[in-house]
Amino acid sequence: MGKNVSQKLIGSHLVEGCMEAGQEIGLKIDQTLTQDATGTMVMLELEAMNLCRVKTELSAQYVDHNLLQTDFKNPDDHLFLRSACKKFGIWYSRPGNGVSHPVHMERFGVPGKTLLGSDSHTWSASSRSSPIRAARATSCLCVTRRAGKSIKP
Repeated sequence: MGKNVSQKLIGSHLVEGCMEAGQEIGLKIDQTLTQDATGTMVMLELEAMNLCRVKTELSAQYVDHNLLQTDFKNPDDHLFLRSACKKFGIWYSRPGNGVSHPVHMERFGVPGKTLLGSDSHTWSASSRSSPIRAARATSCLCVTRRAGKSIKP
């Protein structure tokens, strides 16, 4: 029996395990998406791991959630995110550029690529890219797997 689109995409990105129902697998993630409410913690974790650059083909940080500037906290977070993106090689989308998932789909959506995000609506950007839903993006940003072996940054 032939494979559906999801099975083909997962099969082409499989780096660990075998595609059997109920089995854990490892996938190569091509793109990641974070937003300002979750991205700050991701960037802090990347710094704690002493990562030099992300290992994905493309990673994007969107500022589209905490836009109200009622005190110093949100602007400080946004400045931190911008500097962390520069340090780690992550594309930074400034406040006002739009909502992460549709913007990401329009600018970076590529058929056959996997997308992992920290926003609960990341799956809506996958209409062009991937059936993979939101998960822990930090792991994918800092570890590349080849033949079942982790390559640390």
